[in-house]
Amino acid sequence: MSLAELARFGTKVEADLAGHKLDAEGIDHVILDGGMNNVFGGAGLIAVRLMVLEEDLTRAREALSRS
Repeated sequence: MSLAELARFGTKVEADLAGHKLDAEGIDHVILDGGMNNVFGGAGLIAVRLMVLEEDLTRAREALSRS
């Protein structure tokens, strides 16, 4: 099982909101670098990455594209 990057966000809050959409679709996800964003004051210097399993990538993209 490999992780694939679904999206990058400027803040962990934005990544969490996208993660909630994935939760609603039953798609597991991991948020990486969320804590690093806080170290730099949330200035967007470090992108917060939303990761999913490679096999879920297409489905996850579709889930995020729906409003």
